[in-house]
Amino acid sequence: MTRLVAVSGSLRRESANTTLLRAAIALAPSEITVTLYEGVGDLPQFNPDIEHDAPPLVQAWRALLRDCDGIVVACPEYVHGVPGAFKNALDWVVGSTELAGKRVALINASGRAVHCHAALVEIITTMGWIVVDEASPVIPVAGKNYTQADMIGNPALAEPLLAALDAMADVPAMAD
Repeated sequence: MTRLVAVSGSLRRESANTTLLRAAIALAPSEITVTLYEGVGDLPQFNPDIEHDAPPLVQAWRALLRDCDGIVVACPEYVHGVPGAFKNALDWVVGSTELAGKRVALINASGRAVHCHAALVEIITTMGWIVVDEASPVIPVAGKNYTQADMIGNPALAEPLLAALDAMADVPAMAD
């Protein structure tokens, strides 16, 4: 069983990125479980003074990531960068050495979001996580108002999602 955590970099309720992750959850084969983390906007601002005695929400975020086999990220680009709330969520786990070696899928919902994608690759690599290129497709759904059902029912959208999940399951876990 492969356990993945899906995280959207968007706080919008009807975000294309979040909808794409919900479609991936619905499409996941039985040997892959995908849990959507919806607390990015609830995390307090990162403060290094309390990093080692973090609030309960942060501790739960860290535990969720620690206990999974990999992370699936779909993140929009804002002003050529990573949205602040999502960067804050990453800041809270950057010092979590037990997360080194986590495999990550970076699903890009817009072919134009090249700056955010590049920034995320840099951030994630610096954190010691491993971007799985085969699990990181561009699936252009941003701005098209697709529903989850639309994404699941469209092979051009569903097949790359399934391939990304399969690629995440095929990557061996890092040895402890």
